[in-house]
Parts: sequence; C-alpha cells; structure tokens
Amino acid sequence: MPPTLTFPGVYIEEVPSGVRTITGVSTSTGLFIGWAAQGATTRATRISSFADYERGFGGLDSRTPLGHAVKQFFENGGSDAYIIRLVGAGNAAAHVTVGSLDFHATSPGLWANHFSVRITPRPAPDAARFKVEVIDTTNNNAVVESFENLSVSDADPRFAEGAINGRSALITVDVTGAPPVAPAAVSTNPLTGGVDGSVLVPNTNDFNTALLACFGVGSITDRIDIFNLVCVPGEFHAATIGTLQGHCAKRRAFLIVDADSSAVVSTGAGISPAGMITSDAGNSAIFFPWVRAPDPLQQGALATFPPCGYIAGIFARTDATRGVWKAPAGSDATLNGAAGLAITMSDAENGQLNPLGINCLRTLPVYGNVLWGSRTLLGQNDRGSEWKYIPVRRTALFLEESLYRGTQWVVFEPNDEPLWAQIRLNIGAFLQGLFRQGAFQGRSPREAYFVKCDRETTTQADINLGIVNIHVGFAPLKPAEFVVLRIQQIAGDIPT
Repeated sequence: MPPTLTFPGVYIEEVPSGVRTITGVSTSTGLFIGWAAQGATTRATRISSFADYERGFGGLDSRTPLGHAVKQFFENGGSDAYIIRLVGAGNAAAHVTVGSLDFHATSPGLWANHFSVRITPRPAPDAARFKVEVIDTTNNNAVVESFENLSVSDADPRFAEGAINGRSALITVDVTGAPPVAPAAVSTNPLTGGVDGSVLVPNTNDFNTALLACFGVGSITDRIDIFNLVCVPGEFHAATIGTLQGHCAKRRAFLIVDADSSAVVSTGAGISPAGMITSDAGNSAIFFPWVRAPDPLQQGALATFPPCGYIAGIFARTDATRGVWKAPAGSDATLNGAAGLAITMSDAENGQLNPLGINCLRTLPVYGNVLWGSRTLLGQNDRGSEWKYIPVRRTALFLEESLYRGTQWVVFEPNDEPLWAQIRLNIGAFLQGLFRQGAFQGRSPREAYFVKCDRETTTQADINLGIVNIHVGFAPLKPAEFVVLRIQQIAGDIPT
C-alpha cells in the first residue's frame, strides 16, 4: 500500500517483484530400515556418515545386514540418510536406581550393560548438588559423558531430569521419591538388565509386521520431513514390497528392492517380480544378483550382501555429478568395495531379465562390477508404462516435491490473473533452470516444458470453489538403453 501523502516532498514505495524462488529438493536422502542391537526405536535418526551409524547403532553386526548396507551406501556416494531401528519381542533397556535417581539406557539392548553411572556429591555448603558421569567399562573405564552441578529439586535450574534427558546419548533419569534425596556418597553403579530380545530377520512375519508399522499416518516415517531412497536390506517378500510401494508413492519416495538371495537365472526362480507389481510399482525397482565383498567381521573373507546399499549410493553419486534425470547405470556406475557378484551373468542371461524389468549387476571387462539396468518394476516390455525408466520416474518425483513445497505461498492469495501470472513466472523460472542443466528433451524451452495457469485451467466455477489449477508438463530424457552400430564395407571406386 502507498504511504499516506501528508507533506510536500518525495515518497519512496517498495514494489514487490512477484519473484518467489523455487528450490529443488534433495533427491538422494536414504531411509534404511532393519533390526539393530542399539539405537533409538521411537524415531528415525539422521546420519551423514558411517561413523555416525557406528556411534548411534553400534556398527556392523553379523546378525543383521543393516549396518553393511549403510556402510556400502556411504562408500558409493551417499551423504545423507535416516535409520529406523526395528526391535523384536523380549527386548529391555538396562537400568540402575541410586537413591532417588532412576537411570535407564536411552534404548533397549544388551549394549548398555557395558556402562556404569558414577555419582559424586559436592562438598558443603553445596551438598545438595552432585555430578553424574557415564563410564564405558569396555574402554578402560573412560568417562564418556559428564553432567555437573545437578539437583533433585524440580525448582532448580540444574534439575537432573532437565539437564540429562534429551541431552545424553546414553541415559535418561527419573527423579523419584517425595521428597527426593540427593546422593550422599560417591558411588559407581553399573547399568544392568539390558536385553536385545529376538533378532528380526527379513522376510519373516515378525520382521514384516514391525517394518510396515513404520509407515502410515502418525508413524515414524510420517515425522520425517523428506526421504527419497528407501532400502530394507534383504527384504524381498512380495506382499510386503507391494505395501511398501504404496507408502513410497504417498511420500514421493523410491523403493530399492533386493532380489531373492537364492535366485537362479536359468530357471528364473526367485527373480520374477510378478508378485510385486502393484499400481504403485513405478516407484520401485528390483536389482539382481547379490554382491560379494570383503566382510570386516570375518577378517576380510568374502561374504554375500544384498545390493540395495550399493545401489542407493550409486543413485546418490549420479544425482550429485549428473542430475536425477541421468540413469544411475552404465560404465560409471561402479560398485565401490565389491569384489564380485554372487552370479556372473552373460549377455544372453541379462537379455532374459532386462525385458522383465529386472535390473542386473554385471562384471564387465575393464569396468569391473557395474550396475547395468535402469528400469522400474513397471518396466516390462509388454506393459508399455510411461514410468518404464528409473530416471523418468525419479525426475517426476523431484518435480512434484519441489513444486509442492515451492508453491505453498499461493494458498489464500487472491485467485485471479495477477496470481496466475506470478505462478507462471516462478514455476517457469524453476523449469528453465533445469532445462539449462540438461534435464529435459528439446532444443528450446517450448519443446522441453510448459506451465499453464489461466482462465482455461481455472474456470469461474473453480474460483468460486477456491481452486487454482496449475498444469505443468515436461519432456523427460529417456536413457539410451540399446546402442545399435551399423557397419558396412565401402565398395570402392567401381566404374559403372
């Protein structure tokens, strides 16, 4: 609004430009789900390196493929991931009670039985205050956490519950008793009673029940802002995969599926994805075979691992170097850290699986172990789906999420031509930037994309209902899956 003109002179008015920048969202934030012996169970934990996983979830464990998959993700180009820990029946958190202080490990499991809590009262006149230290008994009794000048009074700024809970990575404390009593002497108190409970193994009823409970309204995943690549290492149960596809579609995420570890090419046993095909199967892809790699838990002896961690890392690496519109496959899609594959396939065997929408990992001369397929689970030749290729589907998901977040400002704006012009301006600028990066087909913006928001898309009836319709189209890049070379001899200069 212009200022009220009251005195003679010059008035300055800032006029909005109507430009609201749309930022592309992340495309390679991983979500790894599986059983672990340590770590939070009621929330997803965000990590940016395998060292973070080791600190939070205890590192590699021969009982679960989760740690290995996370390690392979970061080794192959991943940089951002969430971890959801599943736990089985019979688990319990270690604990110890010292006077009015009831200490518990932050998560269930045997891991916390290796820690002790040392309490040191302060001398008079501060005898009502004390220090709490957490000691690692497996590391020369090293003090790993320390909390000074605590009190059992909830009216004190250094109340023990407020100072420790939510800040300690290892323990929580409840102050009990009426009135609560501060510790009177130095004491070292081991945490006891921690139990891992039953180990949840992929493709079992208990595992699948715990897995699917992570999705849906109000679930753990519902509290994650954004994730793109979902990995459940070793899971290939068809009905479970089908359910996960629906959840991924709702969150605009992509599911990376491991083929059956016992699959055989010659008979097709364990490879056919027919039971996994749902209406949302375009949000997923299956990969075969499993990968052979040195296992640090077996002194470097070769072991077989599900491929999803490697694949997710390659997706992230390709996104960072080429963009989400580039197929994450080919001679550059090498499997870092892999020594070989569980099955070495020939071109003919690859040719049997590729038309079925099964992405193969191959060992090729010069290039080594590479990802050699880029089709979704709707990528069968006979299906003719528009979401046949992984980069096409993931580009669409990227655009949908970016535009969804980048147009929130439109809500409650006056629904008329000035608003529609701003919408066209801002979405067009975003798509133009992608076009310049080579994200779309076409020699010109007109051939590559369009944004339509006007009286044709939004009628008066729509306006009366409070609706604005925005129509966005793009020409996706399709991967050059087959390269055909035609070679002929030149007959030479033959007189005629």
